[in-house]
Amino acid sequence: MGPVTAAVLQLVALIGALALCYIPFGNYMAKVYTSDKHWRVEKWIYKGIGANPDTEMRWPAYLRGVLAFSLIGVLFLYLLQRIQGILPGSLNFSSVNPAQSFNTAVSFVTNTNWQSYYGEQTMGHVVQTAGLAVQNFVSAAVGIAVAVALVRGFALPHSRLRSSGGTPMRTGEIGNFWADLVRGTIRILVPFAAIAAVILVACGAIQNFSGIHEVGQFMGGSQQWNGGAVASQEAIKELGTNGGGYFNANSAHPFENPTPFTNLFEIFLILLIPFALTRTFGVMVGSVKQGYAILATMFTIWLGFVALMMWTEFAHHEGALQIAGGAYEGKEVRFGVGASSIFAVSTTLTSTGAVDSFHSSFTGLGGGITMLSMMLGEIAPGGTGSGLYGILIMAIIAVFIAGLMVGRTPEYLGKKIGAREIKLSAIYILITPALALVFTAASMALPTPPHSMLNPGAHGFSEVLYAFTSAANNNGSAFAGLNANTDWYNTMTGLAMLFGRFLPMVFVLALAGSLAEQKPVPATAGTLRTEKPLFTGLLVGAILIITGLTYFPALALGPLAEGLAS
Repeated sequence: MGPVTAAVLQLVALIGALALCYIPFGNYMAKVYTSDKHWRVEKWIYKGIGANPDTEMRWPAYLRGVLAFSLIGVLFLYLLQRIQGILPGSLNFSSVNPAQSFNTAVSFVTNTNWQSYYGEQTMGHVVQTAGLAVQNFVSAAVGIAVAVALVRGFALPHSRLRSSGGTPMRTGEIGNFWADLVRGTIRILVPFAAIAAVILVACGAIQNFSGIHEVGQFMGGSQQWNGGAVASQEAIKELGTNGGGYFNANSAHPFENPTPFTNLFEIFLILLIPFALTRTFGVMVGSVKQGYAILATMFTIWLGFVALMMWTEFAHHEGALQIAGGAYEGKEVRFGVGASSIFAVSTTLTSTGAVDSFHSSFTGLGGGITMLSMMLGEIAPGGTGSGLYGILIMAIIAVFIAGLMVGRTPEYLGKKIGAREIKLSAIYILITPALALVFTAASMALPTPPHSMLNPGAHGFSEVLYAFTSAANNNGSAFAGLNANTDWYNTMTGLAMLFGRFLPMVFVLALAGSLAEQKPVPATAGTLRTEKPLFTGLLVGAILIITGLTYFPALALGPLAEGLAS
């Protein structure tokens, strides 16, 4: 069997597995966020944090809950790293320096998981499990909660969705953040991550709290390795689209990702929740066809990017790559070019950032595809929650464009898209590009930051552009070659992650509140049918055009220049 055939078969198996889980898992998540019952463990948690899950919130209160919870998470994780040297189970690692502690704390709380450190040489067992792993769960739950709040904005008041306590929701209310946070963690992320962890352990991933061991090497000499609760962290790392690896090699490391099966399984975990949330959306708004339209948009972009990546990595015109049968540099031989291409596209089109190959070693155009995947806003299918609310913002823009074409007031899901909604949506889509491009420009213009670049010219520029695109989009993957462990990059990428996560959420929740206050308008003969293929095509086109116009000049200076020159 040739490598191309093997890659296609893996892709078919992956799509089949996702299709089998789509309806039951999407329906289950919809039930989680519309149920009027509390589990006993949830009641204990509410009592412990002093929250009343039956109190409905308008969007400012919901936002305050998001920001307060995240701020506490940043402070706790920062403190945990700063006192690591005196903690048990620290493996004799010293405390993390202030700039890197700030960067890492922000990174994991924002669901970015950007790592400017070697995991196996920096973080002990306590920081890994009580700090980083905990944030892998709750940061993902925060993203889903914000997405569900936006869905409620569309669904209410014309649907009779109830809050967690059974009280009918009134106009302008979008749920209870604490209930959404706890339910997402307890009912979705914890049980499914536990199942995934058992599967990974059964397939060879390690799970222990061992110390540092001296390991012999095939070519002589030895190397030090430590163990850890790797499988459990790997499971939520992928399921929650986090991406932070226990080891520096991330999912290319055999302790995290030992076999071709686990590699495909991890891709499945990355895509499961973001794709299934479109079903949750359809069920909650009372029209599964609307969910299918969003799913079709996500799937079209994802499949197109996978096909394009495989083409660039298998059929590159350089003689050495043709003899080898593909661009094998920087890729694990146990996975191959095809599986690495699927993984690279899936991890950058979501907010995962996990890697099973060296993105910097991809062909010039292949590296550009990983960058463009993030530049789309990571909405195909995107991160846990962030992908859904991101593509719904783009759907509002697409509806507005269609309304301008026919001269009608745009409507989406029975809600009028007026000046307020368009302003909020426009600001949302401008925040991330502004952060990525401004920080990149500053890093290239100032005298000291360019010294961190390993490579000169277009590839060096791509290293910097990739870093800030990854940080601002809360992806977390790295192009490599860039020394990001400096005060400048630790601080600036930290700020990019912080603003890139929470500023968009402000406008998403404000939009949710604005929609929830509206009364539904009946559909007429002139209403755009947003469940039809025509709208899917319009939405795909709007996403690609808006992204292309925003980022094309920067891409032309980096990956496009490198790809055309090779």
